[in-house]
Amino acid sequence: MDITELATGVMAGERRALARAITLVESKREDHRQQTAALLEAVKASDRQALRIGLSGTPGVGKSTFVESFGMHLTGLGLRVAVLAVDPSSSRSGGSILGDKTRMERLSRDPNAFIRPSPSQTQLGGVARRTREAVALCEAAGFDVVLIETVGVGQSETVVAEMSDLFILLMAPAGGDELQGVKRGIMEIADLILVNKADGDLKFAAMRTCADYSGALRLMRKRPQDPDDFPKAMTMSALEEQGLADAWGEMSTLAQWRKDNGHWASRRADQARHWFEEEVRFGALARLYEDPELAGLMTGLGHEVASGNLSPSSAATQIIARLKSAL
Repeated sequence: MDITELATGVMAGERRALARAITLVESKREDHRQQTAALLEAVKASDRQALRIGLSGTPGVGKSTFVESFGMHLTGLGLRVAVLAVDPSSSRSGGSILGDKTRMERLSRDPNAFIRPSPSQTQLGGVARRTREAVALCEAAGFDVVLIETVGVGQSETVVAEMSDLFILLMAPAGGDELQGVKRGIMEIADLILVNKADGDLKFAAMRTCADYSGALRLMRKRPQDPDDFPKAMTMSALEEQGLADAWGEMSTLAQWRKDNGHWASRRADQARHWFEEEVRFGALARLYEDPELAGLMTGLGHEVASGNLSPSSAATQIIARLKSAL
């Protein structure tokens, strides 16, 4: 594979080149990892930045419907939108449905949109292992907005906040009261809470739920990266495409405020440092399985732990000591 040619295609906005590049960065082959590093260095020359929006919510809240309606709204404004949708993988077979393009039929046909579904595999936190690199490629390809739709597993789904500029949390009507709203974890990192399905019989329930969350947000400690009236809760209907313009207006206002006050650049710097440390951690873990002696020791100690002859902590201590001596 000619990495220079591939990088040129990505930076020229060629959809096929972008798709091939994301396939490359998602590969687990060692030679592909080396090519990925070269590709990511090459596309840095574009020096482009998109607005990265992470989107989470419990299954069934309407994430895919929202992404399609919101994406169509943005392309209607003349913006280019990339959607990175992460689907859950089976813990048994490792397979994944990857049906987001089917669910987003209108958006998938829009020439200003690009949809890429990826399996979560064994990655925790609602995103795929290489979603961060895929975001960088979409930025290099000239997309204005990158939407990262997570698996949707609930309170622990916070990793996406480490790769996005704004984190949007979708909630369903009558999903909980103020006590539910002040739960730590995912609620603490949300920049904007959108109560979806504010239509039909659920409209008034959505308004009550939004009021509950608005009250809960006022109880939380103010964050330095937010203006006085953020984070906030709003109602909207992805099905009827109501409230999308207001939601986009709030997102644009918050993003611009963070840029003007220096929070945008510092956050991206912190995120880069975070992912550097994550790569080191994953590399150290991979070393355990690449070295035959260490891999054998892992297997042996694993049997000892499973049989009850050794505690997990003691076994881990032995592995870490051997890893230290091998470095």
